[in-house]
Amino acid sequence: MRALVQRVTKASVSVDGNTVGSIQKGLCIFVGVTHSDKEETAKKLAKKLLNLRIFEDSSGKMNLSTLDIGSEILVISQFTLYGDARKGRRPSWVASAPAEVAEPLIESLVAYLRSEQIHVETGEFQKFMNVELINSGPSTLIIDID
Repeated sequence: MRALVQRVTKASVSVDGNTVGSIQKGLCIFVGVTHSDKEETAKKLAKKLLNLRIFEDSSGKMNLSTLDIGSEILVISQFTLYGDARKGRRPSWVASAPAEVAEPLIESLVAYLRSEQIHVETGEFQKFMNVELINSGPSTLIIDID
């Protein structure tokens, strides 16, 4: 699984003009799934995201995690994270898992995050979504889990 993680002061996602998920201070996480990902991959990613020390402590250093401060998380599925644009002008989506593989793994990731009593919102799988966010820092990371 691949996650593009942005520390945000707020973020929201809408489908057909209706807000389907929104958070205040926390993480906006775009998640892609590839063919080799399994249930254990989702669990490892959840653990990494919950414990990622990306929030500033009283000294201004990134030493605090979502679990430390009880921040919120917005998870948005994004198959394009596995797009390959090295050749030609049109990206290839060959590395992206098909919907029937990806959707249950995204749902598992969300369930693992929620199991730690963290407020988690989501987008809608396989829908055209508009995402609005205010990136705090800016702070953006790419995390790959095998």
